[in-house]
Formats: sequence, structure tokens, C-alpha cells
Amino acid sequence: MKHRLILWTVLALFFVLSFPIVLDAQDQNIPAPVGLRPDAPTYALHGPYWVGTQDFVIDPEADDPLEVTVWYPALNPEGLAEEITYPATLKFDVPEGTVGVVHGHALKDAAFDMAAAPYPLVIFSPGFGAARTNYAHLTEHLASYGFVVIAPDHHEFFESTWADIPKSTIYRPQDVLKTIAFADDLAAAGGVMAGVINTDLIAVAGHSYGGYTALAAAGGRFDLVGFNARCEAAYAASDPNAWLCDPLVPLENEMATMAGLDSMPEGLWPAWADPRVDAIIPMAGDSYIFDQAGLAEITIPVMAIGGTLDTSTPYEWGAHPTYEYISSEQKALVTFQNAEHMIFGSTCADIPWAVDLGVTFFCSDPVWDMQRTQDITHHFATAFLLDVLKGDADAHAALAPDAVSFSGITYEAQGF
Repeated sequence: MKHRLILWTVLALFFVLSFPIVLDAQDQNIPAPVGLRPDAPTYALHGPYWVGTQDFVIDPEADDPLEVTVWYPALNPEGLAEEITYPATLKFDVPEGTVGVVHGHALKDAAFDMAAAPYPLVIFSPGFGAARTNYAHLTEHLASYGFVVIAPDHHEFFESTWADIPKSTIYRPQDVLKTIAFADDLAAAGGVMAGVINTDLIAVAGHSYGGYTALAAAGGRFDLVGFNARCEAAYAASDPNAWLCDPLVPLENEMATMAGLDSMPEGLWPAWADPRVDAIIPMAGDSYIFDQAGLAEITIPVMAIGGTLDTSTPYEWGAHPTYEYISSEQKALVTFQNAEHMIFGSTCADIPWAVDLGVTFFCSDPVWDMQRTQDITHHFATAFLLDVLKGDADAHAALAPDAVSFSGITYEAQGF
């Protein structure tokens, strides 16, 4: 009888192991692969990881501590809904009592998923005067594909004269270097995120002046001779984009002093970049201060994204010259036809303060559906980072020019 029981047990085990077990996403406790819209492209679908988030402060005892938010692959054994409300610092004049929040999709302080750790690092730089959490839709999405994303809150304030632009131009690249160094500390033995982050694989992404910050992090160098020539031509032609020159041109010497330089460089300024940065994604990124010679210093993979009707960082002052002038062998240009500047930000549903204050420019576009722009941006950014940081062959193939076909999108690429 005993031998017969053993035999039946062995046969039953053989039967179970001989047939595949099909489990749905809920049974496996993995996120459902859905996008924001039903027509979301492949890499706009939620990735295979749950998303956790934590907040930290770099140099909390300093006069100017740097607040950062981290998103990462997380465990979710209870199958909790990814729902969170982030605080958002509003860096412009608002009525007293106005509270900035961003509705997102992550698990606060969730445990780390170490299954495929360590994960590549992505530094995300928000736009000028924007809160780091305003781009949670993208940072969360990247974390769902196995990246650790850290976004610093740059110290700056928006007002009509753009008085903080010169300071931000100098200090934003330093914030990126501080954030990378902080990631080293987090990932080190005994660190809060020991073994979670691979700081030998780094990308920097950003929107607007965050795109400028990404270009600087890639080794872009100021070419003020070229920039001033562009500005002189713009002033002479009454170019409506000449206002971009106004906050910078008069204060170049002061900027050199802020940068710790003894005098104004006669040629290209020095680079402020960590050599471990492997790739960048500037979205509507201000590239004009680098001009042609300074952009040519960039050799790592770049995906530039922009809209042709952008009135804040015009396409010909941002995304297009980035693609044209960088020296990278692997590069791509994603162009949203007839899109304005804020297609990369949050929807109005996710940042209700913008509706309350009547500044829906921050969360909408005159032509494009914001969920569509987010899905497309998620697709391109995710495929690009999977390719350049993880060597994903399918993602690489998805970025080949003949593989890209989206209504309203013009796409150019080399090296794919």
C-alpha cells in the first residue's frame, strides 16, 4: 500500500509538471500590461514590475538641501492598487493656501524587487519651475520596466523676468552630479538601496530646461560665441524667439563667476558631466546655449523629442538642432507635429491645482490628447532605454525607422 501511494504521488507530480500552468496577471500578482489608452503602443503598456517610491534629502544639514524622489521595481505581495498622491512644490506666485499635488500610480515605501537587481539608473530633471513629481507618469512607467529613476527638485522660482535662469543654468548640472553621487551612496554596501542600483549604467532625461540639463550631463559645452551670434540674428530679424536670449546674454560674466571660472572662456566652456552617463533623452530641451560646436561634443546615444508648435522651447531652438548637431552614432528625433510645450507633463486630472488656478496650459495641448502623447512618449523613451542600457534586441528593432508609424509623428533615426 505504501509503495502504491508513493507511485501515485510520483505520477501525479509528473502529470502536473508535464503541462504548462496558465495564470492570469492577478493569479501571478504581476501588473496588468495596459496603457493609458486602448491604442497604446507596445512599450507604453505597464511593464512587468510593480512600482515603489520613496523620498530622500541630499545633504539635509546644508543651507540648500536637495530633495529627491526615487521610483524603483517593487514587491507587491498583497496586490495593492498602485495609487498615490504626491506633494508638488509650486514654484511660482500662487494664492495663499494653494496646495500642489500630483495623482500617481505607485506604492509608497514598498519593498525592493531584487529579482533582476541591480537596475540601471535614470536621472530625471523636471522643467524650469516644475516640481519633480509633475512627471510621475513617466518616471513610474520607466520603473515598471526595471529602471531606478531619481528626480531632484532644483532650487528655482518662476517669475516674468526669468531671473533664476542664469543660476539654474549653472547649478542644474551640479544637481545631476550630486544626485548620481547620492545614488552611489544608496547603492553601496550598507546603503538604503544596497544592490538595487547599477550606477555604472546611467541615463539622464528631462523636459524643457530639464532637457537642457540632460544635454549638459551628456557633455554638452556652452558655445557663447555661437549663441550670441544666434541671438544677434534673432534680434535683428525681430524673431519672436529672441526672448530666450534675454535672461542669459547680459549675465554671462556673472554666470562664469557662479561656475567658479576665473574669467569668461574664449571658446567652449568646460563640461559638467559624469563619464558614466551612457544616454540622454532631452524632451523639448533648450539646446541653444550649446549651439552647433557645443552640441557636437555629445557622442553618447541621444533621443530628442519635441513639438513643432512649441512656443516655450521652439523646435528650431531645441529638439531639431540637438539631433542635427550632436556627434552621436546612435540618435533619434521624435517630432510631435503641431504640439505645444507641455505634452510631456501631467494631465489636468493628475494635477488639479492647474485647473484650480486656471493655468491649464500646464496640463493640456491645443491639438493633442495628453494621454496619447504620454503613451507615445512612454513607448519611445522605454524602448530607447531598454536598448541602450539593457541591450534589448526587440526594443532596438522597435526603434528602426521602418518600424515606426504613428499618426502625427515624424521620426528620424541613425544607428537603429
